Amino acid sequence: MTTNPHAARFTLDPGELVFHGAGLVRPECVVATRSGDLYAADWRGGVSRTSPSGQVELYLGTMPQDADGSPPRAARPNGIALRKDGSFLFADLGESRGGVFSLTRDGEIRSFLSTVDGLELPPSNFVMEDGYGRTWITVSTRQVPRALGYRRAVADGFIVVVDGKGARIVADGLGYTNEIGLSPDGRWLYVNETFHRKLSRFAVGADGSLSGYEVVTEFGPGQFPDGLAFDDAGGVWIACIIGNQVIRVAPDGEPAVILADTDIGYVDWVEQAYRSSALGRAHLDKPHQTRLKNLSSIAFGGADLRTAYLGSVLGDAIASFRIPDHVDLRGHAPSHWDY
Repeated sequence: MTTNPHAARFTLDPGELVFHGAGLVRPECVVATRSGDLYAADWRGGVSRTSPSGQVELYLGTMPQDADGSPPRAARPNGIALRKDGSFLFADLGESRGGVFSLTRDGEIRSFLSTVDGLELPPSNFVMEDGYGRTWITVSTRQVPRALGYRRAVADGFIVVVDGKGARIVADGLGYTNEIGLSPDGRWLYVNETFHRKLSRFAVGADGSLSGYEVVTEFGPGQFPDGLAFDDAGGVWIACIIGNQVIRVAPDGEPAVILADTDIGYVDWVEQAYRSSALGRAHLDKPHQTRLKNLSSIAFGGADLRTAYLGSVLGDAIASFRIPDHVDLRGHAPSHWDY
């Protein structure tokens, strides 16, 4: 673990990025394991696996029929979690409906959670299992369509925990709740509030309750925090959509840009829409002239946990970069590392 805060201050050139896999469809969320396998959400209806050799395998399924008897809707996995038995959970980001579903490697999809506290889950963003037997879920907004939540004035995102006592909302009123992560010591749950441009956190109680909301850092123009991962020195690495930046937030809350693959004209266009409360889906779906394609996820992997893997909303492969040899940092192994 680094004891020198300046050791984490370095920048990387986008030309150093390496890409893994090919033909992926919206690999928004990436999960890495000790074996070298990379898993990603895939909008063909499931999860992709990219092996260390670059070979891609798909685990796809058909959604269960809805209770009203209507035909099954297409699966739209956003956040994914790898489970100990090799199956997956995915947060479904449908047009008007969400929920969390399980997916086996032979393609069986079942509902894991569809309602909480009497509320049918809206389009759902992220799901994570921790090392304490709990499942955490985020819903970014209750707005329909979801793009109405791309506003600083809107704060209706929430966090759900599922444990032995069932499912319940444990935090509400957040500014477009995106990825969350449990700190390495288990004391804090960090959350990216994308369209409030904040990294925030809550203290985690033994009963899964959240309290003591505090803002860790706020981000600037073009910096919309989406995915996150921890390093072994207590830093939080943030994948920023729109600006295609990786930012490391030090334990004291100081942000430092590690990687920037930014289309300035595109960012200016988005910023103008954001300031005028006109930001919409078309802004996030517009291709731009960068190697990264609306960066959305970061996960540490490699045998030494010094490789960062990056997912994106518009890409068709998983990007990666190495932490330089002179930098005394590595990723913190997630709970699924040995699965």
